[in-house]
Amino acid sequence: MATHNVFITRRVPQKGLDMLLNAPDIEVDIWEGDLPPPRDLLLEKVQGIDGLYCLLTEKIDAELLDAAGPQLKVVSQMAVGYDNIDVAACTERGILVGNTPGVLTEATADLTLALLLGTARRIVTAAEAVKAGKWQTWEPMGYIGPDVYGSTVGILGLGRIGLAVAKRLRGFNVKLLYYSRQPTIEAEAVDAEWVDLDTLLADSDFVTIHCPLTPETKHLINAERLRQMKSTATLINTARGGVVDQDALIEALREGVIAYAGLDVTTPEPIPVDNPLLDLPNALVVPHIGSASISARNKMATMTAENLLAGCRGERLPNCVNPQVYEE
Repeated sequence: MATHNVFITRRVPQKGLDMLLNAPDIEVDIWEGDLPPPRDLLLEKVQGIDGLYCLLTEKIDAELLDAAGPQLKVVSQMAVGYDNIDVAACTERGILVGNTPGVLTEATADLTLALLLGTARRIVTAAEAVKAGKWQTWEPMGYIGPDVYGSTVGILGLGRIGLAVAKRLRGFNVKLLYYSRQPTIEAEAVDAEWVDLDTLLADSDFVTIHCPLTPETKHLINAERLRQMKSTATLINTARGGVVDQDALIEALREGVIAYAGLDVTTPEPIPVDNPLLDLPNALVVPHIGSASISARNKMATMTAENLLAGCRGERLPNCVNPQVYEE
């Protein structure tokens, strides 16, 4: 039986790891560091491998593919997105690219609600005040924020995650608006109204972003569009940091153009501790934890392993980003 050499760029949930460690035809090398492997080490480790199990933290470009060599069959990423991968370069070399679509929907929708409620009710600010000994008495004007119940929520991108967020919000008796390239039949189930982006920004008390990062959506939320929002509005982003012009967002929060932001994604990631965004009292930033539920991470790990095994064995990937490779 032929042996396939694979490199895993970080220790991943055991369910996915066991699938590879217990496979008789797979030889596994794992980077055990807490941080991503340094670039020079990564270029060394990929030499001669048949499969690469990677994360969003690795840049998979032509240099790395050439360092790996012509025997590399598959790049399997433990993520839904793959903007860190030069898919065209992979396709040109006949290398399959796998991802984990659909697995993050419920976990990311849960986090979106957590950020929306956390920003509205000033949860982190209030909790920090308790720890700092600032809770002296009940304050009539202390830590007040906007009501979620009965508000208007604008969803930018009513795909799987956006729809899951909408379903959760129905229990809050909100008016749901959404913007996408065209209306979707799924919106009827959540009584969401399709509007243009200008209307969504102007009418929403909360705007939550669930669109992919593409050349068309990069900095879709910029200074001009932030000014279209209510001064009392909150922006939530659990999609990709690049959809928002972060410098414009910082200024908008400083100047009261909008009231609050809750972010799971930033530019860059991780965001430097001296970034002015982290000094703003009206910004809640968490470290890209949209998929950080036990079930979601286990499923991501096993789906990535399944893609890797299939690619190494010459089988069709269960979830393939560039299926045109099969046609060549």
